[in-house]
Amino acid sequence: MAAIKIKSSEEIAKIREACFAAGSVLVSIGREIKEGMTTGELDKIGERLIREQGAAPVFIGYRGYRHATCISVNDEVVHGIPGGRILKKGDIVSVDIGTRKQGYCGDTAATFTVGEASKKATKLIRACKTALEAGIKQARGGNHLGDISAAIEKTARKHGYSVVRDLFGHGIGKDLHEDPLIPNFGNPGEGPELKPGMVFAIEPMFNLGGWRLKTLDDGWTVVTEDGSLSAHFEHTILITNGDPEILTLKGS
Repeated sequence: MAAIKIKSSEEIAKIREACFAAGSVLVSIGREIKEGMTTGELDKIGERLIREQGAAPVFIGYRGYRHATCISVNDEVVHGIPGGRILKKGDIVSVDIGTRKQGYCGDTAATFTVGEASKKATKLIRACKTALEAGIKQARGGNHLGDISAAIEKTARKHGYSVVRDLFGHGIGKDLHEDPLIPNFGNPGEGPELKPGMVFAIEPMFNLGGWRLKTLDDGWTVVTEDGSLSAHFEHTILITNGDPEILTLKGS
């Protein structure tokens, strides 16, 4: 693993702006989700909102991806490609937003419901969000990367869900994905020591069934192998000597 970058105060200020834009868009797009709309329509709203924030959608052109957002429905874990799929009542929809502003990135995601979802879907979403909060609490100077991972895994076990093991959180800054990779499972006290100035995108993904995944023929959409529901939450955070700063929470 390469050395984890410590961001300067100037870099942090720029990342903070990119993250404010991403957080604002995620909150707004969550309010737009409704039965009968397509994921493509939702993506167009997302792109417009990102640009209205004075930011660029960093996903467009990333490894050939063509859309401003990733929109993953029901058993789709991440990287769902927006298109003609019509959202139905009871669907759960994970929206991932990436922004670039002044050369720096922000990254955030949340899972929403289309109208009222089933109890099992609602509980899954709530547990995944709780896991993100638990992981963030461990993201403090002097702790270790494994403390974040272990807190997320512990939450999954407590609620009876499986943690996705093939996809990870990550460092973020000038590049959307920087070192380190942040697993959603692990042991307390292991891994690199966390230091003020590190910036991470923490993103638990919980499945109702097993943890195994497969990628569809489009080369992007990752789904649960057993067809079970999946939830995804993400915040970009700044490590400090005290409580971490949740940079993408600023828009909410």
